[in-house]
Amino acid sequence: MEIPSKYNALSVETKWYNYWMEHNYFHSKPDEREPYTIVIPPPNVTGVLHMGHMLNNTIQDVLIRRARLLGKNACWVPGTDHASIATEAKVVAKLKEQGIHKNDLTREEFLKHAWDWTEEYGGVILEQLKKLGCSCDWDRTKFTMDDDMSEAVIKVFVDLYNKGLIYRGHRMVNWDPEAKTTLSDEEVIHVERQGLLYYLEYQVEGSKDKLTIATTRPETIFGDTAICINPNDERFAHLKGKKAIIPICGRVVPIIEDEYVDVEFGTGCLKVTPAHDENDKVLGDKHNLEVVDIFNEDASLNSFGMHYEGQDRFVVRKAIAKELEAAGILVKTENYMNKVGTSERTKAVIEPRLSDQWFLKMEDLAKPALDAVLKTGDVKLFPKKFENTYRHWMENIRDWNISRQLLWGQQIPAYYYGDGKEDFVVAENKEKAFELAKEKLDVAANEVEKSFSIEDLHQDKDALDTWFSSWLWPISVFDGIRNPENEEIKYYYPTNDLVTGPDILFFWVARMIISGYEYKGERPFENVYLTGLVRDKQRRKMSKQLGNSPDALKLIEEYGADGVRVGLLLSSVAGNDLMFDEDLCQQGKQFANKIWNVFRLIKGWQIDEEISQPKSSKIALEWYESKFQKTITEIENHFSKYRLSDALMATYKLIWDDFASWLLEIIKPAYQKPIDRATYNRVIGLFEDNLRILHPFMPFLTEEIWHYMEERSPEEALIISRWPGSKSVNETLISEFDFASEVISGIRNIRKQKNIAFKDTIDFSIINNEDVSSTFDEVILKLGNLDSFEYVKEPVDGALTFRVKSNEYFIPMEGNIDVEAEVKKLTEELNYTEGFLKSVQKKLANERFVNNAPEQVVASEKKKEADALAKIETIKASLDNLN
Repeated sequence: MEIPSKYNALSVETKWYNYWMEHNYFHSKPDEREPYTIVIPPPNVTGVLHMGHMLNNTIQDVLIRRARLLGKNACWVPGTDHASIATEAKVVAKLKEQGIHKNDLTREEFLKHAWDWTEEYGGVILEQLKKLGCSCDWDRTKFTMDDDMSEAVIKVFVDLYNKGLIYRGHRMVNWDPEAKTTLSDEEVIHVERQGLLYYLEYQVEGSKDKLTIATTRPETIFGDTAICINPNDERFAHLKGKKAIIPICGRVVPIIEDEYVDVEFGTGCLKVTPAHDENDKVLGDKHNLEVVDIFNEDASLNSFGMHYEGQDRFVVRKAIAKELEAAGILVKTENYMNKVGTSERTKAVIEPRLSDQWFLKMEDLAKPALDAVLKTGDVKLFPKKFENTYRHWMENIRDWNISRQLLWGQQIPAYYYGDGKEDFVVAENKEKAFELAKEKLDVAANEVEKSFSIEDLHQDKDALDTWFSSWLWPISVFDGIRNPENEEIKYYYPTNDLVTGPDILFFWVARMIISGYEYKGERPFENVYLTGLVRDKQRRKMSKQLGNSPDALKLIEEYGADGVRVGLLLSSVAGNDLMFDEDLCQQGKQFANKIWNVFRLIKGWQIDEEISQPKSSKIALEWYESKFQKTITEIENHFSKYRLSDALMATYKLIWDDFASWLLEIIKPAYQKPIDRATYNRVIGLFEDNLRILHPFMPFLTEEIWHYMEERSPEEALIISRWPGSKSVNETLISEFDFASEVISGIRNIRKQKNIAFKDTIDFSIINNEDVSSTFDEVILKLGNLDSFEYVKEPVDGALTFRVKSNEYFIPMEGNIDVEAEVKKLTEELNYTEGFLKSVQKKLANERFVNNAPEQVVASEKKKEADALAKIETIKASLDNLN
């Protein structure tokens, strides 16, 4: 086959991905081999490929491709998450464009639109992952809303409810007024924002006394049901037992006492709004206060807001401040930096709200998962530093709010049969719920038709938190909840490695570990590799808002998937953020081109079956085999510690420096001369080994070259070949070559400095003070283009010299350099350096300069003096030698 002069990444990538898919190399089914399993962190079905996905999935693909080469049964399960809040928001927005309001639709009608949207736009990201080269088992693609996946979720809910671990409670929750749903604590991001502290005067009932209260939220005064003071605060002793009048609404509320009040904050008086602050709710319960909810679900004020009814809370804040100021109630305002809870998904400011929600008790469930990471080490986090974060979350775990006020998602399997809050049953379907409800009602079978029918049941309107689906992911993708003893769950579970970001260590990772021990009695995976965040060169997190995130697919078009993969991995250290720079992708592309050109060079050599193998080639090949084996050991060590960046760098240096720059330079035949068969065959074998270890990082390029090297059947494809086996390492040979390479570099430096053309052969002598082996003398002769190479006992007069350790090397000047020109050049250099030295010494002789200049400036000048003196000594010695 004719080898193209240039590597065309785009055409190659399409060709080989189709070839891999056609021959089903990604598909796995249980057999006698050791399984190696990864489940993809399911991206949102709404998502498109971004830099975080690129990094995360490149790492997974490297691991899965290496596992295949190691002979394991590699299974990488892909899929997407239904992303309740994000998807519902997109569907609502699309309906709005069509003039349809969500509230005008039945649940079934809305869900039809949601499924239509999902089928049209969902899964785009999975197609994009193929462009990156991800070798997922696409036949196993799962979606968290698939029928079997939903059935598993409902089954688990019912089981946990029957165990007494799920309950319904009236609690203060995080309310997202844009998505109109509750959120868990972990879905709330606390952001520092500049706000104001408003000082308001409240009238004391039946008195001319007033008390001042500082608040960041004046719009919530309509929900005040008490004023609280610290019983130990003497300033307010006269207010004990009295009542206060709330401004504008005129509600009379008690002045209560509680040590909860911080006497140092604000004025020492606290307004208590039990419906809109978690701490105020605790105070309200303790003191039996009235609860007044002043907000609608979109955070506009309801009828308790009087003339502000229907207006947004932030609009009211500005307006009420003006009204209070005009009435003389607003005393002053101060700037105040406050941490504001915002929704991770919608970015809306969270509103604390009392609501009936479903909760999962977590304390006991979390214990096995805590021990698995921190005691037994059954689950290992890489890097280890995240264990402290994990410990903090798990030791302070709170009950999980698992209900969401959404339509898209698994509907909570609670069925109500009466008007009371407790009039419900939990079951996997309506038929089972009907039987349970009859038992609770104690309705006789023959009276069912008269008093109670299945139509009397109505299901809870809420959906389950999306994470309540994905926490089962490693089990449910193998149908391990519905069919716990099936062949696949027994073979593939527990999985091996999980690759994800530290931002969902609690959201997802910890919860999967919890569900693994609860439903399989063992860990869901052995190792968790936590990647860093991808940031720009200014250390900013990449985001659509900042516009600093490059288009992932355009990067692939420009640099090739292999180039982008290398660019990402070269600077990606586990747990550390990646400072992304497109130059890294360019470096990856250049590496691909380098390997392509190396391949073309080797394949371009003519072979002569008659000539014998040169000594230099024979020893060089022996050296590279040992160097290769030593590097393989390093690479495998890096992989065992999930240092993929280091593994790639070791591979990169081996191929670029040791193979391309040294080995090929040593063995390549003279211009237009042939190469011997033994050398050619061995270098081809070593190049194939290079391709094997490079394949996980650069799958497309390596597969292309693999098939150009010789015609291969589908059973001989690189993707399913074998990782190179272990062989012994000759450390002595490696050490001797390192020394020889320094000698060669010394020869080349002298050639360059003295303008001795490489085509001109030279003689060479050495005083071998360290008794260095002569193993690589033939290599030194060839790469130094030497006429001869001899060992001497005394320095050679009139020769150019250099040292490697304590050994001296000599190149005769006669016939190699123009002595007269060299003397002239060195004399000019000496004069310049002596003049420079005088100017530096003059500066240092100036006491005013030395005493007043910064210490580092003086130190710099002294270094210049020392360097100049050393250089002058060297030049003079060279001149003496020439004369």
